[in-house]
Amino acid sequence: MSQSALAKSPADVAGVAGRSGPSAGERLGRAAEQSWRPVALLLACFAVWWVISAAELVEPYLVPSPAATFDVLTGKTDYLWRHSWVTTYETLLGFVIAVAVGVLAAVVMVYSSAVERTLYPILLFAQVVPKIAIAPLFVVWLGFGITPKILIAVLIAFFPVVISMVTGLKAVDPEMLQLSATMGAKPWQTFLKIRFPASLPHLFSGLKVAVTLAVTGAVVGEFVGANEGLGYVILQANGNLDTPMLFAGLLVMSLIGVVLFVVVEIAEKLLLPWHASRRDSSATTSY
Repeated sequence: MSQSALAKSPADVAGVAGRSGPSAGERLGRAAEQSWRPVALLLACFAVWWVISAAELVEPYLVPSPAATFDVLTGKTDYLWRHSWVTTYETLLGFVIAVAVGVLAAVVMVYSSAVERTLYPILLFAQVVPKIAIAPLFVVWLGFGITPKILIAVLIAFFPVVISMVTGLKAVDPEMLQLSATMGAKPWQTFLKIRFPASLPHLFSGLKVAVTLAVTGAVVGEFVGANEGLGYVILQANGNLDTPMLFAGLLVMSLIGVVLFVVVEIAEKLLLPWHASRRDSSATTSY
């Protein structure tokens, strides 16, 4: 191949149309286009909620009005913030532990078929068992402190991390592994340079599922035995038929899950720019 052919830019190659990266206005427009549908759906749900309460189709002690719920959110901000922070702390700690242990377990399972055949049925059994059923045991064994809540969050978030990481490590192109072995790469070098980077997209898919499940795990633990946290707030409000507080606790809990999901998604875009470029490629084929 001539040097002039090698010097051609991607835009000059036949079948490839080059374009510059999206401007700030294009990114803003794309974000608006992607977000208007869920925003519209949320507004529609809010409108239905408002109509039901305004028309008194359901008793207020069963479904409070949006105004009553908003009054609780604004009037008891300190109370909700204090309990929200407890649940968030339990969620984050459980999520971090689940990620660390899950990734390590996945690596061991991929590199040892005997370990995989031994651990996989146990992991499946632990995932099938309802966590609400075993949560009281953790309270009996570990007390009413923060430890049982973190442990339940770990158990719920652990499975998607392991499965996604195992899938990612096994999805590596065999030819890449053969090439690295041919070039004399050591197993740990192959893992760091090929297997682990290739598994990250799968891992982040599991992390986005796991972080939302960790919130559920923390709240489930608070349902069983706690004197603080959003689970405690929801349980107390339910016992007192305080539905505005109940709805407020549910909204805050959902908001925590959404925020953590978005944080993981942002981390994916920052840490995996090469993966995000598949969706926003600067070079697109024309055939």
